[in-house]
Amino acid sequence: MPDDSASALPVVIVGGGAAGLLAAVFAARSGAPTVVVERTRQGGKKIVVSGGGRCNVLPSVSDERLFVTDSSPRLLGRILNSWPLDTQRRFFEDDLGIPLALEPETGKLFPASNRATDVRDALVEAATQAGARFRFSTSVDTATPNVTPGGTAPGWRIALADGSTMDAAAVVVATGGLSVPKTGSDGWGLALAQATDHRVEPTYPALAPLTAEPTPHADLAGVSVPHARVRAAQARGAFETSGGFLFTHRGYSGPAVLNVSHLTALAQARGGDQPVTVGWTDVSPGAWDHALREPGRGSVALVLRAHLPARLADRLQADAGVPADRQRADLRRDERLRLVEALTAYSLPWTGDEGYKKAEVTGGGVGLGEVDTRTLESRRRPGLFFAGEVLDAFGPIGGYNFQWAWATGRLAGLGAAQVASSGAGATRG
Repeated sequence: MPDDSASALPVVIVGGGAAGLLAAVFAARSGAPTVVVERTRQGGKKIVVSGGGRCNVLPSVSDERLFVTDSSPRLLGRILNSWPLDTQRRFFEDDLGIPLALEPETGKLFPASNRATDVRDALVEAATQAGARFRFSTSVDTATPNVTPGGTAPGWRIALADGSTMDAAAVVVATGGLSVPKTGSDGWGLALAQATDHRVEPTYPALAPLTAEPTPHADLAGVSVPHARVRAAQARGAFETSGGFLFTHRGYSGPAVLNVSHLTALAQARGGDQPVTVGWTDVSPGAWDHALREPGRGSVALVLRAHLPARLADRLQADAGVPADRQRADLRRDERLRLVEALTAYSLPWTGDEGYKKAEVTGGGVGLGEVDTRTLESRRRPGLFFAGEVLDAFGPIGGYNFQWAWATGRLAGLGAAQVASSGAGATRG
């Protein structure tokens, strides 16, 4: 027998991550019976592990142009701006009681406590206080329209992995994508979207560390620079990101690398090449050239080490073919030109990435044109909503993907509650 009475069908939210928790808060606060079905023991695992356990709740500045989608950027902007950044911040600080602190060097907003669990726990508590029920350690097998013999669709039938079922007035799919599977993401929502005839843009790991095989820079593992500029050449102009760069035992990581990795993943999937170059500092080519030509005594190595970690500076000098003991006064023109290029447009050898296991997000997903941007209800299946990473959009490192999760979770929760209150399965204009 179904778990819930047909006279008061709930909104069922599949997935208790960032988007699912916001959907639960707003659906329950709107008066809809709300049930969250979450396969892990506590939910919100990506919240808890994000930002090194601190949770970068939001960026300090919103910029929809930084987001990536294969759908219409106009639709993305409409969804994102449905809940402006300053209003989101007030929700966390004033409503949930979580003061946010700015990290000036990155522009990120973290909870002042620096505890990611505070964010997850506050969201669960807010949803619970509003009347939402949680079913943790519970997996969903299928979700199907609950069609009656007369042809109307009063809601959805949810089949759980334990063999039980429950009926729902509306279903919010907030199951994430394929990234970081240890947090519970397994692609269930993407599979449901495909099975229900939605357009799903091809998926790929995004915001992932790059790898190089063989690993030409393994000896630099652990070396980092704070202000690298990473560029990926494209037919429509170079894509450039900036931020921290970290050498790893298998390749490269850090925000500047992660933010460009979607282009390398797409190029690899299409069987093409994606040149990537790195400027290791915020010093311009002209300024480097001037510093290396400036009269005076001293070695080239000392000039480089003034701006870079010694191991990296020495490696760049060697890669440029400049002898380690070369004095600045003896530096030849061809050596100087090669060195400036190595410092500002270093060709980064890469062969792949760390995949979904370490990717921050999933690229691709349910096309934004498949949902009503006012509610995130499917245009193909009444009563079915999509929120969060399962949708075809992601932003760069820096809280942008939580901004997307919060905005889409809220929209889907409000929309699903409206369906529940107006009669499940009714066609809405």
